[in-house]
This record gives sequence, C-alpha cells and structure tokens, in this order.
Amino acid sequence: MPAAIRFVAAAALLMLPPVAIVAIVETDPAGFALWNAAQLKQRDQALSKKVGPDHSARETLADYKDHRFRMLYRDGDGFPEQHDKIVDVVIVQSGEATLLLGGTMINRKASAGAGEYVGTGIDAGERHALGAGDVVHIPAGIPHSFLVPKGKHITYVLVKFPAP
Repeated sequence: MPAAIRFVAAAALLMLPPVAIVAIVETDPAGFALWNAAQLKQRDQALSKKVGPDHSARETLADYKDHRFRMLYRDGDGFPEQHDKIVDVVIVQSGEATLLLGGTMINRKASAGAGEYVGTGIDAGERHALGAGDVVHIPAGIPHSFLVPKGKHITYVLVKFPAP
C-alpha cells in the first residue's frame, strides 16, 4: 500500500467517533483476556476490604473450564492445601509472605473435590520468601501454605490448570 493511502487511512481512523474505534479494537480472539497493572491494583484494593474470617478474599478473573485465573488477597496465614491433579502458578502482585512447601500435611482431610485436601499445618516443609514480582510454580500433589506476617498482606494472581 503506498504511503499516501496509508496516511489517509490512518487519518480516517482518527476521525471516527470513539465508539467506532473501540469496536475496531474489540476484535480480539474469543478467550483472550488482559488484566493490566492498574486493573490488578484496583482489584487488590477492593479485595483488601472484603477479607473474611479465613484472612482472605478472592475473586475469579476468568474460568476457561480446563484452567482458571483467580486473584487472592491474604492478611493472615492460609490453611495448608494440596491438589493431586492441579498445578498452581502464583504471580505475586503486592505484599509479602512465606510459602511453606512440601513436607507432610498435618490432619489432612478431603476438601471440595476429588484429590483436594486441606490440613491444619505442614511438617518439615521448606520456606520460601515471596514478594511483589515473584512467580511460583507449585506442582500437583505438593502440600503448600502461605504464611503472612502479622500486620502484612500478600496479593497474588493464581493460575490453576490440570497436571499433565
């Protein structure tokens, strides 16, 4: 396409009303999602006001049947959990915590679905400091828990998908 025609086409796009421009931009493929830093920060702030008795607040960002995106805010320790057939990927957005990983789950009992467990603690797990920007891959079948220091919080995006 000659440069003059490209210039005219670009100028024509700039003269379209904003609604028309949005319609052109909204041609992303089905299933595409983008959560920018500003949106995640707003969700972080909103979740911080909805913390329940378990010291957490959460929302599902998207559910694609075989994998899911969630956002969680914690201002206290979480219960240990284990998913036999689910992998967790954690993308820390703000705050700090310690990930207690591995070891043996104490008082393990079945949870929401098949192969899902919760407990009251983890014996002999490894501790990993977490902060904003960290990304963690938690394999299926590994007990894990987030330990949040008093007066602190951690907010993270959690991607859950089936283990291979």
